[in-house]
Amino acid sequence: MKIVRDLTAARFLLRRTPLEAASLPPSVSRRISEVFGEDLTAGAAVDLIIDSVRTGGDAALLTLADKIDGISLTHLEVSKDEISQARKRVSGDLVNALKLAAKRVRSFHHKQKRHAATSFSSAGLGQVVRPLERVGIYVPGGTSSYPSTVLMTAIPARVAGVQDIVMCTPPNKEGAVPAITLAAADIAGVDRVFMVGGAQAIAAMAFGTTTIPKVDKICGPGNIFVTLAKKKVYGTVDIDGLQGPTETVVVADETANPALCAADLLAQAEHDPMSSAILITCSDAVAEAVSSEVDRQLALLERNRIASESISKNGAIIVTETVDQALELANLYAPEHLCLLLKDAASHVPKVRNAGGIFVGEVSPEALGDYVAGPSHVMPTSGTARFSSPLGVHHFLKVSSLVALTEADLKALGPSAAALARAEGLTAHARAVEQRLERLL
Repeated sequence: MKIVRDLTAARFLLRRTPLEAASLPPSVSRRISEVFGEDLTAGAAVDLIIDSVRTGGDAALLTLADKIDGISLTHLEVSKDEISQARKRVSGDLVNALKLAAKRVRSFHHKQKRHAATSFSSAGLGQVVRPLERVGIYVPGGTSSYPSTVLMTAIPARVAGVQDIVMCTPPNKEGAVPAITLAAADIAGVDRVFMVGGAQAIAAMAFGTTTIPKVDKICGPGNIFVTLAKKKVYGTVDIDGLQGPTETVVVADETANPALCAADLLAQAEHDPMSSAILITCSDAVAEAVSSEVDRQLALLERNRIASESISKNGAIIVTETVDQALELANLYAPEHLCLLLKDAASHVPKVRNAGGIFVGEVSPEALGDYVAGPSHVMPTSGTARFSSPLGVHHFLKVSSLVALTEADLKALGPSAAALARAEGLTAHARAVEQRLERLL
């Protein structure tokens, strides 16, 4: 891994590039050219996909599945029977692991719900909190399966009280959704599952097709095409945020185990060639040791090609003079995952201002948070941790303001309201109040 020891250079390295301007891996650029017959940016390709689905509906989805994924489908929805039978096609150990994860995720979000917004009314004013009616969740797939993402998105929605949860996920090369993904959907309480991936899945849930219902909100992580599609359909539907290519920052001092630092970096690098894995350390010895460990461990990974490309293009080791400097750089980057491999790691948590998730100490690895810790692993990326939060119950609730005043309130407040309305030139507003006041005389 490249090692940067100059703070000015480090700040330049950590600068954020808008997703639309992100440099695509050569393999992705080639694939875009093959599919669309011309060289396009990711954003332009997403525009074409969204327009195709918006106008063509189900037929466009079937065509795109063949064109983009090389899969010929005759239908889009997975039957209820196939979903319910999926558990029988998964080993007992894996089903038990899913149940354990689901139990912990559900328990955490029930606790979270108790602290979420609640309905109240006092002196005629208050708020009414209601769950969203229909939510769409996106679960990545294709080259791998992510049953954990099913649990991390569907369970918070169900705890919030969402009535209808639909899920889109790409089919595998056999034209089916993996049994473990369907088993997770069954355990999490997903209502309907559709075999659609990529930007086209986002468009289908945003606009609706004959088969796939239009939703109120789309949640879940994905690659750059999925993330750009979510960004483009926002306003037609709500979205949870921009959960694009994953990223992690490990902050380490001289007490950190280089092998564990390397393992945490590679755990994110193996997701996607556009993933980012960055170590910031105040120890030159740890920097050198981690660089060697990354090389050693890379050779052992099944997804070596993906992880190697990620490390080569987006990985880095930054050396600072102090832990505080390291944390300041981490706050500047605002990572999705921030792992604190520090002596007395908990004491440094108050210094963290911007991070999707904070993983404190060697025994709280980010990989544990991905599966069974409890909080959702759907977290803000691309620097959006500066202003957004991990997926939770609150994402599936909406608030309506409640105004239920008395005649006494109308008498006391009406003249001021009418005066302000006339000052703004909105005489109809003023008369709407004044007529009521006149009726009280």
